[in-house]
Amino acid sequence: MGKSLETSKGSVWALFLTTHAVLVETIERRFAEAGLPPFGWYDVMWGLERAENQKLRMSELAHKVVLSRSNLTRLVDRLEDAGLAKRERSEEDRRGAFAVLTEEGKALRRRMWPVYAKAIKELFEDRVTDAQAQVMGTALRAILDAARESSDEAIDSVRPARQQRTRKT
Repeated sequence: MGKSLETSKGSVWALFLTTHAVLVETIERRFAEAGLPPFGWYDVMWGLERAENQKLRMSELAHKVVLSRSNLTRLVDRLEDAGLAKRERSEEDRRGAFAVLTEEGKALRRRMWPVYAKAIKELFEDRVTDAQAQVMGTALRAILDAARESSDEAIDSVRPARQQRTRKT
């Protein structure tokens, strides 16, 4: 007899991805029903709101949200068009840019929170025990830390090659 879905690591991976997708889809639907923008908007605005002066370099923001760099750039463009965020050029590095949360963005994120908080409670908190949450939290933290470390190492291995190309041009 094979391992159950809850104990086979490969099956748990598939279950994790499916659960995440279904939860995000459900939260997206709840936001839409409340006349609010998508979850990705909330995620970016929350990342900016928690930052010092409500601003982050685009690369730092990408690290805090669950979006690829190119998707993040397009999303910040949409937030900027809606007056919820703006871009500021870096004084130290003229090529660098910061995404900055506006007061309108902060207000919208706060209007979205009750819908999101209710969804978190109903879809997650009410479904797991404190003990299960602790085990899940420990496992997810270990996975996240390892993935970020691996990602940082990959970025560091590419950086010298980019710097060499930049010097040649």
